Amino acid sequence: MTSPSPLLTLPAAVPADPPDAGVAAHYGDPHGEQRRLAEERTGFVDLSHRGVLRVAGPDRLTWLHSFTSQHLESLKPGHAVEALILSPQGRIEHALYLIDDGEATWFHVEPGTAPEVLAFLDKMRFMMRVEPEDMTDRYAVVLTTGPVPEGVLARDVELGHELFLPRERLADFAKDGNAGEPAGMWAYEALRIAGHRPRVGLETDDRTIPHELDWIATADHPGAVHLNKGCYRGQETVARVDNLGHPPRRLVFLHLDGTPEHLPAHGTEVTTADGRAVGHVTSAARHYELGPVALALVKRTTPVDAQLLADGVPAAQEVVVAPETGANRRPAFRAAR
Repeated sequence: MTSPSPLLTLPAAVPADPPDAGVAAHYGDPHGEQRRLAEERTGFVDLSHRGVLRVAGPDRLTWLHSFTSQHLESLKPGHAVEALILSPQGRIEHALYLIDDGEATWFHVEPGTAPEVLAFLDKMRFMMRVEPEDMTDRYAVVLTTGPVPEGVLARDVELGHELFLPRERLADFAKDGNAGEPAGMWAYEALRIAGHRPRVGLETDDRTIPHELDWIATADHPGAVHLNKGCYRGQETVARVDNLGHPPRRLVFLHLDGTPEHLPAHGTEVTTADGRAVGHVTSAARHYELGPVALALVKRTTPVDAQLLADGVPAAQEVVVAPETGANRRPAFRAAR
């Protein structure tokens, strides 16, 4: 577990709650922080509470390819991808946000999970020439819309660049005029939710499979699960759903009624208008433009035009994963933001 970020000493910083404890929820202006990131493309987000791991060694890409969901054996240096570690039953355990620098593969994971991921990697080493290491105490993740500092490894993402920044440089980075103004996790999460991007531990539980969350790669969608690769841990479930069946649940985006003051909490019930339980809220936030929004997992058979209630709050449904997903049919409703 890392210490609280030094950026919590910045003016107006308000600490975030778990699972994002240790960094700022906001710096006094959550909507303004969102707008700067989304529209003006200025500023940065402190993600230094996330875990950072590094795998060195000549066999690293072949090795990671063998047990993750992504096609990694020919990954080119500087190319950012996502991969999942699945259980033998195909349930999602971890999401890895990767990049290779030509000598080692780096990735970040959910806060507090780096030791668990490292223990799994060590268990999978066998006779391969690989050296997995937890780098969380030495490197911090920072999302920036500005230039990449010299000598810093970065993943290109939708909002800008995810930096693997040496921790001793974190405080100075925030003072750099090129970095812009800080934005907190409330802004980051609102944009993530509006972008329909799932997060392990929020959108997942102990039975979530990749098809439920739109994590399957297609020609127009760079997902975390590559369907044209060899066997890997959990692959049988992925293949069975993709070729023969449908996932039992599907991710939806909810436009919430703005009248109630509260946001539905993680895990609260989603029902139809007549009170029938169909799922649960996974994440919720106040978006600077869309108002209160949420992601939820609902039963696959829930009608796509059904009006829903999220913890009693009326919600209009926007489909992320279509009911017919699987059985060699790709999602037809995706609306990237």
